[in-house]
Amino acid sequence: MTYSNVQRVRILYKTILRLHRGLPKELSELGTKYVKDEFKRHKKCRKEEAAVFIDEWTNYAITLTKQLGLKQLHSENKIGCTLRESDLEKFRDEQIYQLHELMKASRSDKESSQ
Repeated sequence: MTYSNVQRVRILYKTILRLHRGLPKELSELGTKYVKDEFKRHKKCRKEEAAVFIDEWTNYAITLTKQLGLKQLHSENKIGCTLRESDLEKFRDEQIYQLHELMKASRSDKESSQ
């Protein structure tokens, strides 16, 4: 069975949202909001940009699947990964801004829960 590009994107999107259910509540809410926004913003992007977008989100889903394990998040598992400077250099200004805003939001959620 072969899927169209739209079907593949939809499956990836739903997979990521499902994976977010295994995260702690604050991370799940923040991550889900971010994913929905990113997928909406890229609905009408160019083909080349779409390929990179799908690859990166697929890698994210694979990484999150490994980190969550079979039965949700284990407290000793680290969530996420460190971005290398070479990765950051590939980002557009808008993406750097979004990353900064995401970092601020995650820190404020962490501080408010303590």
